[in-house]
Amino acid sequence: MNYNEIIRCRLVFHGRVQGVGFRYVSQYAANEYGATGWVRNEYDGTVSMELQGTRAQIEQVILTLENSNYIRISQIDRKSIPTDPKEKRFRVRY
Repeated sequence: MNYNEIIRCRLVFHGRVQGVGFRYVSQYAANEYGATGWVRNEYDGTVSMELQGTRAQIEQVILTLENSNYIRISQIDRKSIPTDPKEKRFRVRY
């Protein structure tokens, strides 16, 4: 396993994840750790995210979310997807 390899994950977060600053914290953490991708609230109350970076960068973003004051993640669905070589930043989608 190469920890410097760039990977991309599609994540769906369940729990108390809307109305608690989830997207803001996601954007802050992604920028802080150098990950790219996007985050979006879904109509079913979950939050979807695509996160691209090294395994360590991705884990740091998730850890920041899990340790945030108001966010309560009960489940994370995770799937590996192809990387996007053109992507340069992390953004909130509406």
